[in-house]
Amino acid sequence: MASVAARRVLRDRVRANRAASTQRRTVAQATRRVRTGARSLVTHIIATGADRKTVEGVADALRTVAKKKGVKGRRARIRRSFNGARNIVKTVYRYTRAQVAQIAAQYKPRKAEYKAVRAALIAA
Repeated sequence: MASVAARRVLRDRVRANRAASTQRRTVAQATRRVRTGARSLVTHIIATGADRKTVEGVADALRTVAKKKGVKGRRARIRRSFNGARNIVKTVYRYTRAQVAQIAAQYKPRKAEYKAVRAALIAA
């Protein structure tokens, strides 16, 4: 029988591998979706491989820049749940790669992580 410490090491390794696999799968899926059509700003940012905290910060900043510069995404309506209420219709905006690159070119981040995401968005 393996010791408690050995089981703990194996458990932690399994958890880390599962988390890394989920992250890779999410990035690959977002990358494929961005290639096929207009998507949300968050999807474009996830496709760069950024972590969740960075995605939230950059997405908020890019929405602000888009509003200031008048870049309009394609309007779409989705149904989702909010605070327990189901099937609420919400209007969202989808952006092409060219529009995201235009928005990112106007975005001037300070953090190093945000600068890396900006460069990836412009290059895409």
